[in-house]
Amino acid sequence: MKSTTPLGKLYLIPTTMGDCDPMDVLPQTIKRSIDFIDYYIVENEKTARKSIKEVSPEKKQSELILFVLNKHTETKEHLDFIKPLLEGKNVGLMSEAGCPGVADPGAVIVKLAHEKGIQVIPLVGPSSILLAMMASGMNGQSFTFHGYLPIEKDEKKASFKTLEKVSFEKNQSQIFIETPYRNNKLLEDLVQTLHPETHLCIATDITLPTEYIKTKKIAAWKKETIDLHKRPTIFIIHKM
Repeated sequence: MKSTTPLGKLYLIPTTMGDCDPMDVLPQTIKRSIDFIDYYIVENEKTARKSIKEVSPEKKQSELILFVLNKHTETKEHLDFIKPLLEGKNVGLMSEAGCPGVADPGAVIVKLAHEKGIQVIPLVGPSSILLAMMASGMNGQSFTFHGYLPIEKDEKKASFKTLEKVSFEKNQSQIFIETPYRNNKLLEDLVQTLHPETHLCIATDITLPTEYIKTKKIAAWKKETIDLHKRPTIFIIHKM
């Protein structure tokens, strides 16, 4: 017999992108949602609890039920995570930084929610990808996000040239990221590999007091020194 219990709703709850006052970057809808949601799917329990406490200090931590979703989570666990939704309880999906579901493992939960007929409610919050694109001065009408590029040196440099070619042929900005501790090496390789006239935007520590966003030609970046080590960074290239 089919259950008549109304399904819960899956709320996609953005978080800050570093140490800053959450009220500087998160709207009141985030707090209102956290105030009535007790079930959460998160990447890291400790940081998620910290984020929830910063947004809603009066929320009782003892009442929170958190499911951890990361690279170690087995697919068979996903159904357990959405069980509260099937029982009529609302669930919040939170990323470690920024918007859940975008360059984030939470996308698998969103997909599963749609398959089960569960309403998905995305809340407004900071997206490093879109904020970097907004501030880059590049083509906001046509752009592609590639996530992480290959680590192996030759493959990585080949991918640079491929993206540079695509950006020129399609007039399309190419966005990608790197593990923060490898940012400086990535920048070094970009400057050595790309055409001097290709534009490169570096957007790091977005929304934080140390925010740095600049777009220059590769020829100009060769004369610039910047330390991106362990700083969350978005890279965008475009060959005009």
